Amino acid sequence: MAAVVTQDIVKKFGEVPAVNGISLTVPDGEFMVLLGPSGCGKTTYLRIICGLEQQTSGDLLIGGNVVNDLPPRARGVAMMFQSYGLYPHFTVRNNIAFPLKTQHVPHDKIEKQVQWASQLLGINHLLDRRPRQLSGGERQRVALARALVREPTALLLDEPLSNLDAKLRTMARQEIKNFQQRVGLTTIYVTHDQVEAMGMGDRIAVIDHGNVRQVGTPTEIYNDPADLFVATFVGSPPMNIVSHNGGGYLGFRPENFLPKSMVEDGAATEFKFRVDRSEYLGAERIVYGVMEGFESKQLITAKLPPAHVDESAIRPGEWHPFAVKNSALRYFDKDGNRTSRH
Repeated sequence: MAAVVTQDIVKKFGEVPAVNGISLTVPDGEFMVLLGPSGCGKTTYLRIICGLEQQTSGDLLIGGNVVNDLPPRARGVAMMFQSYGLYPHFTVRNNIAFPLKTQHVPHDKIEKQVQWASQLLGINHLLDRRPRQLSGGERQRVALARALVREPTALLLDEPLSNLDAKLRTMARQEIKNFQQRVGLTTIYVTHDQVEAMGMGDRIAVIDHGNVRQVGTPTEIYNDPADLFVATFVGSPPMNIVSHNGGGYLGFRPENFLPKSMVEDGAATEFKFRVDRSEYLGAERIVYGVMEGFESKQLITAKLPPAHVDESAIRPGEWHPFAVKNSALRYFDKDGNRTSRH
């Protein structure tokens, strides 16, 4: 196992920067998630760590050693891609063994490593099958076993669950996280799915246009976003943002915007809220509308617990007293950066 450190990593394609000076430390044994929209540079950054892309400038250290000029196989890391890339004519055993065979590892050691990796992931009973005989989740575990068979010092995962359906993704997330905690393998996981990021990461690095906007635990990222991008990218529905005091911004999470009757007096800021429509989702009700005193185009979202909300408090077309706990209000300056000034 090893820490992965990047120092001012830049990658340009022509004059266009895909990675714009990222400095990030992933300690030994940490599960770090790189979260951002498609095209933000997170996969390019991961490929630089793996050695499949050469950075334009900056340094990369794995286990304390500078590996800028080392080929991928000499860096001691393994990468699993969005497309599992299993060879259809190979058995599961041969798919897992392939990285070792290309390195001319002795046969007896290959078999030992294949057995170790397949047992670790619970697929040793599938070794004689071919990929077409496997479910999506089983293929995913085979690809992970192939990545682990070389006993890497760090594991790099690029959107590995995007080919699975929603139910299988939930199960696979738990399997990967449980495995990582059990083995203690330094892991960097790329995704655009905030549910994956929040549920799996020890820490999250939010990336936009090749820049790291914020690094923190899921709780820190969600409750204390560093800027408007993080505030509106993380969360479903995202944080409400309204223009405030002629240039700054006021932000609050939908679950903190409640009917006045549900918030203690003296501990909240009250607003008049006109309900336009609501959606009942079983465990919650999402209510959409506008706040009095702000531009009508600034749609506000409230997330309400339906079992505790009086229907009279959310009748569409009417103005209702709502409030936000003062401790839940967040302030951003005119440039979109978080500020402590109210």
